[in-house]
Formats: sequence, C-alpha cells, structure tokens
Amino acid sequence: MKPFVTIVLVMCIYLSGSDSAGMYGKSVIFPAKTANSFVRLHAPDFSRLTAFTVCLRAASEETYSYGLFSYATDTNANELLLWQESKTHLRVEIANQKITFNLPEMNALLRHICVTWESQGGEITVWINGRRSLRKVGGKGHAVKGSGQFILGQEQDSVGGHFDSKQSFVGEITDVNMWDRVLKSNEIELISQGCYSDGGNIIDWGSTTFTTGGN
Repeated sequence: MKPFVTIVLVMCIYLSGSDSAGMYGKSVIFPAKTANSFVRLHAPDFSRLTAFTVCLRAASEETYSYGLFSYATDTNANELLLWQESKTHLRVEIANQKITFNLPEMNALLRHICVTWESQGGEITVWINGRRSLRKVGGKGHAVKGSGQFILGQEQDSVGGHFDSKQSFVGEITDVNMWDRVLKSNEIELISQGCYSDGGNIIDWGSTTFTTGGN
C-alpha cells in the first residue's frame, strides 16, 4: 500500500515565499503496517557530518516501536536513526550508539520534533514543539558518513531495504528538514511555529525530490 500524499495549508506572517516545489505544504500518510511502503528522500551527497539538526512533524497512535527517520550507509544500516521506542520514549541512534529520551506521549496530534547533535562534545538534544529536553551525550568524536539513503516510514536493515512490517511507521509525517549544523534555539522555535522560511541544506522538504514505494 503506497503512502498517501495530502495537501495541508500552513499560514504564518513570517513565511516569505510561496514556492510549492518538492513536498512543500504536503503530508505523507502511512495508513497501515507494511514491509514495502516508504518515502525515499533524494538528498544531495555529502562526505561526512560532524553536526546536524533533523526536524519533522509527526503523529501516530501506535504503541509498538517504529522508525521515524532512517539513514543507512553501506557500513552501517543505523548510521542515523530516530526510533520511537514507545509512546513516551524516543531513541536517537548514531553509529549504533543509542541515547533514549523520555518525552511527552506521541499521539494523534501533530508534533514538531527536532534533534540536534554535534561531534566534538557529543551533545544531543531533542526539541518537542519548540521546547528543549535535557542534553545528553553520544557519538562523541564520530562523523556521520555520506553516500547513504534517507527513508521515511521504515527502518532500514540494509541500504534502501530489508524492511520489517512490525517496525513500520503508521501515521502522518511532514516538514522533514535536515541541516549540517546545530540550529540555534530561536531558529528551532520559529521552525516549530511554521515561521522559518529556509529549508535544510541536506534535506529541504520544499525542494528535495522523493520516491514513494508500496503496493
């Protein structure tokens, strides 16, 4: 079953453009568990990342564990993974180092989620609707390798594949952006409010091309 792409309207006085390229203004809906429904984001290649910010909006009523955002390389299927362990626990996985955050319950209301990380100190922070979690440490000294694949809706066990329906995402996801730096707190607050016009320089929901898969 292919994920649905629906149109939603977001208004904000700070938005400066109306470019509808890419997925701007669209949501992806995964209506049921499958082992073959996904969205692949065709981000520009990079050699390595020593910092990043990943932001997205998501909603799900499921209680099992599933992947929110999966980046796999030839050497590591979980080079970067945002994994919803339970309705209240989000795990950030960087090169197999697992850092879990206890957060407000995931439910049917769309929430804005950002994860920031930098290699030098290994500092990881999660933001929910513009509010910051405590800081934790993981992936210190690591670099996220390039030449991988970004997948929504599934957790990759190899690059671009080996999906498990028991780990698939069921719900709605939109506004996925990724930067090669740690965004400032005021930037994240504006993004959470829909009032930040610039998409990510790694993944830009407004312009990054995508492929959908499924029956």
